Amino acid sequence: MRSLAFFLLLLSTSCQRYADFTLPPAPGGGGPTGASPPPRIQVRPAPVMDRTAPGTWESTDVLNPSVVALPGGQKLLNVYSAYDGKTWHTGVAESTDGGLTWTNRRRVLSPDLPWEGRYIAANGTALVRGGGELLYWYQAGSPPRLGLARSSDNGATWRKHGDPVVPTGPRGSWDERGVADPYVIEAPGESGGALYMYFLGQNRARQQRLGLARSTDGGLTWTKLRSNPILEIGPEGAFDENGLGEPAIWAARGRWWMLYTGRDRTERRRLGLASSPDGVHWERWRDSVAILSGEAPWNSAVLCDPTVLPDSARPGILRLWFGGGDVPHPAENIHGAIGYAELAWN
Repeated sequence: MRSLAFFLLLLSTSCQRYADFTLPPAPGGGGPTGASPPPRIQVRPAPVMDRTAPGTWESTDVLNPSVVALPGGQKLLNVYSAYDGKTWHTGVAESTDGGLTWTNRRRVLSPDLPWEGRYIAANGTALVRGGGELLYWYQAGSPPRLGLARSSDNGATWRKHGDPVVPTGPRGSWDERGVADPYVIEAPGESGGALYMYFLGQNRARQQRLGLARSTDGGLTWTKLRSNPILEIGPEGAFDENGLGEPAIWAARGRWWMLYTGRDRTERRRLGLASSPDGVHWERWRDSVAILSGEAPWNSAVLCDPTVLPDSARPGILRLWFGGGDVPHPAENIHGAIGYAELAWN
């Protein structure tokens, strides 16, 4: 009898972490569909952030940008990831020209908590909330989980929460062996201040797909969508047949939109596009065709890690920062740098 009671307690506790929900309706009218002309994308040919000198903390790869507008709107902050050949760190940089030039680059987070290990405290997503507090959800540990750090001085200093805020899933689940690549949004018009997180989950077969979670307490406690994953791996021969990751989400023209990274069987990475009426049910743009591939020498093998920000001065223009490299690899040592593009429908 005690065994049955214990099992029921575990079951009820587990169920509290899962729920059925959707995002609120996206603002604006009906948007383009997969049959519409593709969006116009203008890519800046050279990186806007590159690696630094050998022996420095960002000497091997500079990737995973997460760009936010600081209070006042005149300055952008890029919370990005950098690899020194052994460890991934989180850095910040500032821009006053719309994200084309980045200055005051400095390291702000490294793995130092027991659960984080020694390999990574990076690969995250930043958000400005309330009176200007910066929140940053990041990946760390083995298996990878998601932590939370906060800054109340525009990214100068940070304090970590402590324990992971998004754990791996239970045995046999789609995210049993890892959660990573978070991207957090605050939906327009959402009552109660809910936050939504899109993230990568990895199962015991090492398949990487995308899922969704929701928080109603400011990003500390997360409830995962019961029907996860929300986007499956592409068919054989597609640009995303080997795995998905690094989603970036925004609302436009009455729909939710997602840029995501797809890996093919050779570990070349490119960006795909999907749209959804409710943030849960997603349709790929033109089936499994990449919307953006690296065409310059520096990003010829990898184009990944999108982060987006609408341009308030130019309605209809979406600013896009992304990672790129010239070595096909799923993680690092790709000569990684950060690029810039703009996306708009004609």
